[in-house]
Amino acid sequence: MADPHDPNYIDEQVLIPWLEEHVAGFSGFKGLQKFGDGQSNPTYRIDAQSGAYVLRAKPPGELLKSAHAVDREFRVMKALADTPVPVPKMLALSQEGDASPIGRQFFVMEHLEGRIFWDPALAELGEGGEANAARSRIYDAMNQTLAALHDVDPIAVGLETFGRPGNYFERQTERWAKQYEASEVERNEDVHTIIAWLRANMPEDDGQLSIVHGDYRLDNMIFAPDRDEVIGVLDWELSTLGHPMGDLSYQCMNWRLPNDKGTRGLAGLDRQALGIPTEDEYVRTYCERRGISEIGNWSFYVAYNLFRFLAILQGVYKRALDGNASNPERARQMGAAIPWLAQAALKELNSKG
Repeated sequence: MADPHDPNYIDEQVLIPWLEEHVAGFSGFKGLQKFGDGQSNPTYRIDAQSGAYVLRAKPPGELLKSAHAVDREFRVMKALADTPVPVPKMLALSQEGDASPIGRQFFVMEHLEGRIFWDPALAELGEGGEANAARSRIYDAMNQTLAALHDVDPIAVGLETFGRPGNYFERQTERWAKQYEASEVERNEDVHTIIAWLRANMPEDDGQLSIVHGDYRLDNMIFAPDRDEVIGVLDWELSTLGHPMGDLSYQCMNWRLPNDKGTRGLAGLDRQALGIPTEDEYVRTYCERRGISEIGNWSFYVAYNLFRFLAILQGVYKRALDGNASNPERARQMGAAIPWLAQAALKELNSKG
């Protein structure tokens, strides 16, 4: 980062000695470049004679409590290293605050060469039979990876303390209600109506427990350069122990979100003509992989995730107003989606009771 006035600036001269000391085999620093995408934790590519690396840091400025937990990302990906869930290799984790060479906590991981798809419609694959087949394989690979994640035994990989006991959706609803209220710029009565409905219609805890990614979507995965296979799941900031339907219903929001309005979704597209499964097909395949016969409370899970997504975007938008967003222009665009998401959640809960 060349401009020391940039809030995401990293002083290379203080970073290099730390890398040489803490990242095994690191040598011959060549350069540091921030990735332009992503809103939460600023992420950088490091090039060196010893190879390419990725540094992921907390953002600068005052942060919401429990947000931007790069240490949790590091812990969960390190724990998943020897499981069927593909993750980059974790290399080093810094200390926090002033004990960090850059004044904020960060970690370094291996750089994976591959493809990231930012549009769930996968328009860049083109048209025709082979393009449709590729889209089908990509969605199936996402489905397979999600089922594999939820089949991992948290205790077996040392993550038994990664989340708190109790009703996951109750706990998460309260967390995101607090996060939303802390980030609210102008009071939105629709959002407060949604929060009240979620609290009043909370399903009982059914005992299901798995590692939950928390932001499981297409653009948080790296696919192999030459095959439609997931080689790395990224952005574990929101991961915890919780209910697997949290992840599944979060990804299935895509079938309800438009491909504009500050979101990237599948609503309004001819999914069959593109080779993309329907929501029912996607859910059925997941259930078959995990041996699940049926899913109850689906409308609650979807409404909860629409609210949760809205709360995340509200935080991003507030950071943009405060000057701390990783990508301020994109953050403001995403902020424009907040009223629409509130309407979508209200529609879901009103239609399903």
